[in-house]
Amino acid sequence: MDTLTLWELAALAFASALVGFSKTAVSGANTVSLAIFAAVLPARESTGVLLPILIAGDVLAVLTYRRHAHWPTLWRLFPAVALGVLVGVVFMMWADDAAVRTSIGAILLLMASVTMARRRGAGKAAEEVRDEDAPDEDARGASAVGSRAGRIKARSYGVLGGFTTMVANAGGPVMSLYLLSAGFRKLGFLGTSAWFFLIVNTFKVPFSVGLGLIDTRSLLLDAAMLLFVVPGAYLGKRCVDRIDQRLFERLVIGATILGGLQLLLR
Repeated sequence: MDTLTLWELAALAFASALVGFSKTAVSGANTVSLAIFAAVLPARESTGVLLPILIAGDVLAVLTYRRHAHWPTLWRLFPAVALGVLVGVVFMMWADDAAVRTSIGAILLLMASVTMARRRGAGKAAEEVRDEDAPDEDARGASAVGSRAGRIKARSYGVLGGFTTMVANAGGPVMSLYLLSAGFRKLGFLGTSAWFFLIVNTFKVPFSVGLGLIDTRSLLLDAAMLLFVVPGAYLGKRCVDRIDQRLFERLVIGATILGGLQLLLR
């Protein structure tokens, strides 16, 4: 922390608040946080610093939406996600900072493309997700896990989500796309996503410690940045119904693309 400038600390504080905001308001907004952390800190180490902050945001999301998870979907995803995480661990064992920086930049651009494709091709599903009065919203994902095609899709998304979350903490857009395509509505989407990332991010901690991504210095920085997660989550909860969703998503996508390009060209 003593090597960071005031402006760099302010950028990390903003990114930490955005993590809390994204967990209670707009899923996927924390892709901007990934870019900021990777730009301010060494890219490889930034993934370990950000992980405890993400877990804190996940805890707040679970406390808010814990009753709305669809557990059959989660159990279907977890084995494939674990495999993806392990592939990511192997990658991180040999990847240097330049390789991780390039990978994070490429993943951010990929996730921005996925998000734009989702917005174009899943407009109807997105409207259902935002419909707070729709009935039976916790059970909408049941059809996604029962068929053979559903199992194949879950495994594909799970491996990709596990790899991207281990390498860049960027599994959010992958899982958002999967849950939307499975037909989840608002509360079912938020509850299932909250539990998913709390469990998966906690699962990643021993691997991050073993890789040297989490240590005493990173935890000291986390302790300072965690102070900004709660206000961000509170602001998100208060503002979620007032946000122009389309404009906000466009800003997030634009910032993510700029962040990804900055990392690739750095």
